[in-house]
Amino acid sequence: MGAAVARLPVLALVGRPNVGKSTLFNRFTRSRAALVADVPGLTRDRQYGRGRFDDRPFIVIDSGGFEPVAKEGIAAQMARQTRQAVIEADVVVFLVDGRQGLSPRDREIAAELRRTAQRVVLAVNKTEGMPREQACAEFHALGLGEPFAVSSAHGDGVRELLEAALGPLVVTAGAGAATAGEGGIEGSGEGRGESEGEGGEGSEGEATVAPAAGRGRRHAGVDARGGAPRRVRVAVVGRPNTGKSTLVNALLGEERLIAFDQPGTTRDAVAIDFERAGRGYTLVDTAGLRRRGKVVEAIEKFSVIKTLQAIEDCNVCVLLLDAVEGVSDQDATIAGYILEAGRAVVVAVNKWDAADESARTRVKSELERKLHFLHFARVLYISALEGSGLGALMRTVDEACAAAMSKLPTPKLTRALQEAVERQAPPRRGPIRPKLRYAHQGGQNPPIVVIHGSALERVPEGYKRYLEGWFRERFALQGTPLRVEFRSAANPYAERG
Repeated sequence: MGAAVARLPVLALVGRPNVGKSTLFNRFTRSRAALVADVPGLTRDRQYGRGRFDDRPFIVIDSGGFEPVAKEGIAAQMARQTRQAVIEADVVVFLVDGRQGLSPRDREIAAELRRTAQRVVLAVNKTEGMPREQACAEFHALGLGEPFAVSSAHGDGVRELLEAALGPLVVTAGAGAATAGEGGIEGSGEGRGESEGEGGEGSEGEATVAPAAGRGRRHAGVDARGGAPRRVRVAVVGRPNTGKSTLVNALLGEERLIAFDQPGTTRDAVAIDFERAGRGYTLVDTAGLRRRGKVVEAIEKFSVIKTLQAIEDCNVCVLLLDAVEGVSDQDATIAGYILEAGRAVVVAVNKWDAADESARTRVKSELERKLHFLHFARVLYISALEGSGLGALMRTVDEACAAAMSKLPTPKLTRALQEAVERQAPPRRGPIRPKLRYAHQGGQNPPIVVIHGSALERVPEGYKRYLEGWFRERFALQGTPLRVEFRSAANPYAERG
């Protein structure tokens, strides 16, 4: 019989807007994964992170501002996300604002948590510089036990809060119990996992992990025993309202993100681990990128930064276009960001089912005209809402990732280089013709081919593009940019008169 699988405790942060949940989330995860600003309603989707208290790992869920009575609009969608976090959690930390005092919304949230949460710990935030008894006095009326005075910004009282929240919980293994340190990051299944292994405790890479409950398809990126493959990190990018969150939800098979017919619904970059056909992925839903002149709110500027960081950190970008709206100049700008970052890319034209024949013809023409520089990328026509084309999309993501991470042996690269030169030699510049002697791989994601020789500074850009196309064809590098670099040997006679 195999070893028991460890299950980490799950802690959810719940409260009305702007009480400091995301700040506390960042403190627990020792990261800056959650956007933080002095604006209500900044967080909207559930965000998962991995925390550690002494030698005890745990999973923490950040949620949006909770409005239990909301019946429609974004607030109602956020409330659904928060209720799901409460269901998944072993303990809920209910955060209230010690400076603003007890509000009617706090009473509504407390009443719901008493009905639905397994355990609730009450935390009175923003109490730095205030006497504890004074800060907590009126919150006893919520009937949730002894309030804990904390400051998520400064760290005051956070250790005592974690002791109260996690004290009764242990990392369970199967039906029995284990000490908190046993197999904390090992195993698969509910309640464990971390975003692709980008560093140890305290790194930003560990800030978003698989949830403790749900459909059970999202697991850790790298098994502690070294048996599981590295996760493919996929960033879904595009203009606002192209269906990015709908696509992520369709791939996950659950309503994990708020999908709403209103541009700008997603503000943060939310990373979610899941598995499909036995392979691990981390999907990153990003905020829609608008033209610089239209980005006026400070929140949106932070969202743009998060999206650009997501592009830099991913293995493959899915550039999502809107078949009904067509290909805009902003789509071309976003494609330029991806190309500049050197990331593998798949172009997915969404809402294909809603486009009539003339719109489809226009989109195909605009793709050739405005995104011609992404000639190496595959174009797929999908419907995230109907779930059509998703299998082909993920297979194409796998192909693009494999191309981006290709290992190109030096002998094969050099032979391909010699064949290219025999077919078409570099043009002569003055009395000297550049000599291309051998090639080797200089990097991955994107693949970099380094060519050595003499007088290579005289190679024109047109010949460089010829070599890029030649190597791409010879090594089947579909879906990824390819960079060719030249290294000229030093001329030992250069300084002689």
